[in-house]
Amino acid sequence: MVTKAKTAPAKSLADLAGMRDALRAAAAAAAVAQARAALEAAQQERMRNQFAHAVGRVQPVKTVAKAHLPKPLPAPEPLQRMADEAAALKEALSDEVDLESLLLTDDGLSYRRPEVSLEVAKLRKGHWAIQHQIDLHGPRRDEAREALSGFIRLAHQNGQRCLRVVHGKGHGSPGKQPVLKAKVQRWLAQRQEVIAFAQASGPQGGAGALIVLLAGRVR
Repeated sequence: MVTKAKTAPAKSLADLAGMRDALRAAAAAAAVAQARAALEAAQQERMRNQFAHAVGRVQPVKTVAKAHLPKPLPAPEPLQRMADEAAALKEALSDEVDLESLLLTDDGLSYRRPEVSLEVAKLRKGHWAIQHQIDLHGPRRDEAREALSGFIRLAHQNGQRCLRVVHGKGHGSPGKQPVLKAKVQRWLAQRQEVIAFAQASGPQGGAGALIVLLAGRVR
């Protein structure tokens, strides 16, 4: 048997008035909460409408598959070829080559290839205008050899014919002997571009320099 809970009966009119006032307050609070929720909902809807109006009609972006492309590899450096060229260069310019074509003159030394006739004498007399020069003071032997080879090669490529190579008189060498001078003469005689050279005259450097004549560039 189910029994229902009974509310305590009001004992007086004052009790009834209190219950009425409590019910009215509860109803008023519920109405205020409902009105506030409705206002917030209206504000959110208005904001959504404003955003949609500002952006305009939109469509979802389609997902596109991305291609994964490999990064290009850096260009290879010809290290082996450069090493081979450097080795060939050192082998091409020997310090011990015997130059039978070197002709001793009064105070200097001259060289010419068999096909060259009087060009050497003209070198010493200043017939050729010096177009470029290199000073080999300071570098070590291997550095001087490479510098001279590069200088001769570049001058020939640029069409220059008459050069001055300053090797010094050897005053700073052990025994005051011009060690570099003899080596420079041998290096020059092994270059295919060089067809003649002679010791410079006094105004051009004297015993401390050589005037070098290069073959004409074939076009």
